[in-house]
Amino acid sequence: MTNLSVVAKIVAKKDSVVSVRSELLKLIEPTRKEVGCIEYHLHQDNENPAVFIFHETWESLVCLENHMNTDHFKSFVKATDSLVEEIAVHKMTRIEQG
Repeated sequence: MTNLSVVAKIVAKKDSVVSVRSELLKLIEPTRKEVGCIEYHLHQDNENPAVFIFHETWESLVCLENHMNTDHFKSFVKATDSLVEEIAVHKMTRIEQG
């Protein structure tokens, strides 16, 4: 079975970087405990601190969809609705091994 790789880009509004960062950090611990979560890592751009990237690996699309229906994910969406400029989620398949 091929795992699902996800790259999620979140761009905070310039005056909301600290709040968005705080909300993103709240996602990490409960998400890593979810069934099917293999990797879940948050990064912040060194040149533009408003840009955050999650690199995620899930066992399947179903596991990712389950994640997006959890209380902690829904809380994040609600808490950051007016604080975020952009969200882009790329669901990808790894094509090289090693």
